[in-house]
Amino acid sequence: MQQAYKYSVVYFLAFSLLLLLSSLLLFDDKMTLSINGILQYYNGNADKFIIEKSWSTILKIILPHIFAFGLFLMVLLHFILFTKHKKSQLFSKLTYALFIVAFLEIFSPYFIIMGFDFFAYIKLISFILLELLILFTSWLLIASIFEF
Repeated sequence: MQQAYKYSVVYFLAFSLLLLLSSLLLFDDKMTLSINGILQYYNGNADKFIIEKSWSTILKIILPHIFAFGLFLMVLLHFILFTKHKKSQLFSKLTYALFIVAFLEIFSPYFIIMGFDFFAYIKLISFILLELLILFTSWLLIASIFEF
């Protein structure tokens, strides 16, 4: 990997870690990292003055996320192509896993408001799994740059 390229990847990963931290803080602030908190956030709670989310409200939230998640994951995985992992089974499995988990994380709120409370578990698991997969991919890149 060329030195200038390494700097670009390191800067991207630094901002990615800030993105992960801020998403964790926002998720915890809005919904808490609990099933009950997720259900209350989407289904509402009159006692806590939490308004029930509608289809259009969720659509307004997920529209920018669809583009942002896709672009972010594409760039992150694109950097893997310049490492020794580009032709490995790990890369292909990681690619599928990241996009499937991101899809579940983005679209699970629709199932929650339709009354499928089980999808609150899917929302929480997919959020945590997406964060961990992004961290793992970032670690693969850092390990490739610093060759450890």
